[in-house]
Amino acid sequence: MPTQLLFTRLLNHAFAGPVDRLLNLFHITPAYANAPITNAVSMELLVFLVLLVYFVAVRFSLSVEKPNGLQHLAELLNEGVEEQSEAIIGHGYERFTSYLTTLFLFILLCNLVGLIPGLESPTANPSVPLGFAVVTFLYYHYHGVRVNKGSYIKQFLGPVWWLYWLLFPIEVISHFARILSLTVRLYANMFAGDLLTIAFFSLVPIGVPLVFLGLHLGVAIVQAYVFAVLGAIYLGLAVAHEH
Repeated sequence: MPTQLLFTRLLNHAFAGPVDRLLNLFHITPAYANAPITNAVSMELLVFLVLLVYFVAVRFSLSVEKPNGLQHLAELLNEGVEEQSEAIIGHGYERFTSYLTTLFLFILLCNLVGLIPGLESPTANPSVPLGFAVVTFLYYHYHGVRVNKGSYIKQFLGPVWWLYWLLFPIEVISHFARILSLTVRLYANMFAGDLLTIAFFSLVPIGVPLVFLGLHLGVAIVQAYVFAVLGAIYLGLAVAHEH
């Protein structure tokens, strides 16, 4: 039985049966029938609930005359993502702002939740960054096809017809390599950050670990930003009209 966080144990105690039945529908057998919900999944669910509460609170507290702190924070984040999106994607960037904002916030909170005692960063588990990468991969390809139709597929063939056989597999591999790049970058940085923090807390529990907590905070913000920016770059390339 793997070590479970308190929140994970509560979820498994309440929902292990329904989750097992759901997994069986897809012919998936969990390693532990009485604990099918992993720490990574429970932490993602916790982050989802926090963001849901945050978005609902912002929605019901919107005010033109007396905007509160939550509204100011939401506007600041949205404006920041909009500026980056406009600079990277260009025309039509508005359509992608909501996705990029949500992606940034979700990854950021997943990175930061590990700083709270008794919790851990789900992004330190490779399956979580992989999920973000796959969703982003599918998202930008969908919009590439939606905007450019058949010409989007033609870009994989290159400009010279007699090199189609060579360029097509290279282009396909390069796009799938983006999944690997996004996954490894986020996972490796967060895993290393968690490992260093735990190691120094166990060796020197006072003083020194605070430095690594600060570094962990910085890495968490930078990695969420980098992931969102790379997603915007891939979107910009996909929806460009020069294919």
